[in-house]
Amino acid sequence: MAPEEPGEPGWERGGAGGSPLGAGGLLQLAVATGLAAWATWAALLMPGFRRVPLRLQVVEAHRQGLRPAIGYELNPWLLGLSKYRAWKAGYHGKVSFLKEDLWKVNLSDCHNVIVFLAPSVKPPLATKLLAELPDEARVVAGRFPFPFWTPTSTLGQGLDQVWAYDMKEVRRAVQKA
Repeated sequence: MAPEEPGEPGWERGGAGGSPLGAGGLLQLAVATGLAAWATWAALLMPGFRRVPLRLQVVEAHRQGLRPAIGYELNPWLLGLSKYRAWKAGYHGKVSFLKEDLWKVNLSDCHNVIVFLAPSVKPPLATKLLAELPDEARVVAGRFPFPFWTPTSTLGQGLDQVWAYDMKEVRRAVQKA
């Protein structure tokens, strides 16, 4: 097919001796770039920017007396946003956000764990929490419950619903099963 025939992208004709990218080609390139940027936003960043229940944020955990208040995040955009929100709320230096892999962090000293993770991650996380957390620990899950655990209590509904689990009770139920 010759470059002048219909259906051939005009932007491939540029270069020495070829015609420059026309207005139609620029429009197509802009639309394709916009779609790629939106797809990246929707798949990687948007989930972390959704409204998080105030009572579950690391800053709110600190306000409620849970210390130390540490958040783990691998996504650099969400890590930066978290640090900015803590600074803006006046909690710079009082709460920490670390760029660490939750799967590699030892949680055996944690007594309060708050998680915002997709349902597909909950079963392997449940195994990690059962193996590492002490009996006195409490786990609070936002957005999605742990599928095989019975919560000690729940609060809210819809996107603001949270489930609280006491590890001692979770272990008893697991041992009975």
